[in-house]
Amino acid sequence: MRIVWGLSPVVMPSLLQLLLLLLGTMCQLGLAMPSEERHRLRNQVVEMFDHAYQNYMDHAYPADELMPLTCRGRVRGLEPSRGDVDDALGKFSLTLIDSLDTLALLNKTAEFEAAVRKVLKDVRLDNDVVVSVFETNIRVLGGLLGGHSMADLGLRLLPAFNTSSGLPYPRVNLRYGVQGPETRTGTETDTCTACAGTIILEFAALSRFTGDPVFEDHARRALDFLWEKRQRNSNLVGTTINIHSGEWVRRDSGVGAGIDSYYEYLLKAYVLLGDDLFLQRFNIHYASIMKYISQPPLLLDVHIHKPLLPARTWMDSLLAFFPGLQVLKGDIRPAIETHEMLYQVTKKHNFLPEAFTTDFRVHWAQHPLRPEFAESTYFLYKATRDPYYLEAGRTVLENLNRFARVPCGFAAMKDVRTGSHEDRMDSFFLAEMFKYLYLLFADEEDLPFDVEDYIFTTEAHLLPLSLSTAPARAGAPCWQRHGAAPRRGGAGRLQLRVDLPQHPAAVPRPVLPAHPPGANQERRGQELPHGGVAQQRAGDRPRPLRARDFMASNPEHLELLRRMGVSLIHLKDGRVQLVQHATQAVSPVAAEDGMRFMQEMMELVVLTAGPAQFGTDLSKSSTGVQGSVVVAEPYSGCAELGNAALVAGRIALLQRGQCMFAEKARNIQKAGAIGGIVIDDNEGSSSDTAPLFQMAGDGRSTDDVTLPLLFLFHKEGNILLEALREYREVEVLLSDKARDRAATLYKGKALPSYLQNSGDPDGQEGDCTPVEEDHTAPSPSTPVEQSQATIREEDEPTVGKEEPGAEDKSGDGEEGVEPAEDGDSNSQSIDSLLADWKEDLEAFQQMEKDEL
Repeated sequence: MRIVWGLSPVVMPSLLQLLLLLLGTMCQLGLAMPSEERHRLRNQVVEMFDHAYQNYMDHAYPADELMPLTCRGRVRGLEPSRGDVDDALGKFSLTLIDSLDTLALLNKTAEFEAAVRKVLKDVRLDNDVVVSVFETNIRVLGGLLGGHSMADLGLRLLPAFNTSSGLPYPRVNLRYGVQGPETRTGTETDTCTACAGTIILEFAALSRFTGDPVFEDHARRALDFLWEKRQRNSNLVGTTINIHSGEWVRRDSGVGAGIDSYYEYLLKAYVLLGDDLFLQRFNIHYASIMKYISQPPLLLDVHIHKPLLPARTWMDSLLAFFPGLQVLKGDIRPAIETHEMLYQVTKKHNFLPEAFTTDFRVHWAQHPLRPEFAESTYFLYKATRDPYYLEAGRTVLENLNRFARVPCGFAAMKDVRTGSHEDRMDSFFLAEMFKYLYLLFADEEDLPFDVEDYIFTTEAHLLPLSLSTAPARAGAPCWQRHGAAPRRGGAGRLQLRVDLPQHPAAVPRPVLPAHPPGANQERRGQELPHGGVAQQRAGDRPRPLRARDFMASNPEHLELLRRMGVSLIHLKDGRVQLVQHATQAVSPVAAEDGMRFMQEMMELVVLTAGPAQFGTDLSKSSTGVQGSVVVAEPYSGCAELGNAALVAGRIALLQRGQCMFAEKARNIQKAGAIGGIVIDDNEGSSSDTAPLFQMAGDGRSTDDVTLPLLFLFHKEGNILLEALREYREVEVLLSDKARDRAATLYKGKALPSYLQNSGDPDGQEGDCTPVEEDHTAPSPSTPVEQSQATIREEDEPTVGKEEPGAEDKSGDGEEGVEPAEDGDSNSQSIDSLLADWKEDLEAFQQMEKDEL
């Protein structure tokens, strides 16, 4: 197994980066599921859908939902009220509409046609009933759009947006709009962030289908307002907001209930509409999520004003969608970790409870047949092709049949501990659960259309990617209205998966080999995407460009990228984006090389190191120094090495302390080392929390030292040592080409357990972008035919200097260079301090109310 690592991007020649190659043996923990078993499970999904759908049609239609225990329809007003849950019911045959594109996906052509006819003939959208704007948008409008059945529902939701802020009222009367107390609407002041922020996909699609920009404009305005109201220090949003004033009513923040699909729609709006603004906002939010909320493998709520302060000690089941969103983002490692945690909870309780504690005990025992875990399972399987996720899907399937199936459909679990049921089968069960399970087990030839040409809404409805080129108004391309440049490639240019090699869950995924056995033979002579035939032979092409060698300033490298279908784009905010379009490669073989290059770029991890003031000046080296690492004996490096034969030709690892840095350098140089890395012995020290410093000499001439010497803090050094213990052979590249190698940050693979998230993912404290963080890393949007990587160039760090010969503050006799003082640390105004104090006070008062 090969795993590629690297060092944090920096912009000063005095700070260096390491590129680590971990070598080992590939291990396979599981065998692929036999195709016969997959087909059996696929057919079982279809049978289960038929059982649910037919019972709805037989016993409930035209009611909104089926009550599976009493075998009748749930009609609002005739059944006891369930509070806000009933706001999804609008007397518009909800389950039928929500199931439309599931019928199409499952090849149920006759049923789909009959369902569309029933919608056109029977369904009324002007009922005198108050409904949730959020639920009606994602289920009904989304269902109609997904089924390509046009209706005037969008117009009936528009009155909800008649607020000064642009945030919609949470409820609207389908017949009368928002008219005040007599319609039980127009008087609300608060709405959840997800309720206001989960509009853009459906409303933009409606604008693109109809040519009327009003829908998309309202959805964009709501998103703009939420963005402006984010907490500016943490870049997080709260759970509940006042729709008039924009004040946060609840300041707890997470990725579950109340916020979940707001984040989802920012990223998916970029995918569907091609507007970089959405991606920029998502990336900023995501960096904060991974910094404050993600505590692998957990996702815990925090307070937006004090994000290091936990808001609760339990998680809700709605956050189970997040690993799937991370797959779309291209951040596979944390997706695997969180999914595995959710899988363990599922196996312990048969289903995900509505809420569960950090030690996997039940907090709220209900399970309304939510599909989010199946959703993430599907996307992780598509990203990794690991059969482990097929087994997870089988677990979901078997538990549904064993515990939730009843004669008239499937019943929600009232208590997962006792197995008791609730007389409830929500429409999302048919819209999402069966869709994701079918896609998990089906072959491509089983599908009536290519799902790669669509984006999934939060209700799993399918919207075509071709909408990005459709006008938002007659005669006006959408990018002219909103400033987003059109993207090349048309429908399908951005797909919903990462085509990565198989890997066992929680085991590091190998980089693709340089020449997969038989790959060229299989592809040679096949038709090219544009009708040509690949005549290229393996010996006729240059050596493929490897990620570890890439320099953005090298014209030859840029030409190689072009041949592989990879383009480099400089964004306005200083980031650089790598995008691969396989169809633009000069040949299928070059396209494979491009995908391999992108995969390697995604799997680079970064460490930040400080250089010595003596020895080789790596800023003047175009290639750096590359070699395997070995621990010096003695580890201090303060005496003649006992393992000189092993150190010769390699890079020596040394422990800080006991003697001068220059003395260590001379001892390893005498042994034949080509470089050295000094690891701090102060336990817990990290570049996340302390600025780096340059190692000084010993007060006398150091001209005799000709090798490079770098310094790593304890935390970063331990990562290197653990890697060496696990893989034995670790190759390191010492280079200061940080600006060109900024693309070589970690992205998209499972790491060993000793790698944990930490530090500042925004990379704004000094020069130190943490090793495991990926917010400045390649950011692929997960396709087979297109991968994508995002890079942010960091601000220059502040590094002070100290005269050679000064004592190291650690007291070990070594020389160090202290960082400069931060002159801006006391620059806050009195008004700012008072505002922070007031915000803190209000937050703690809210905490008391919440009994946190």
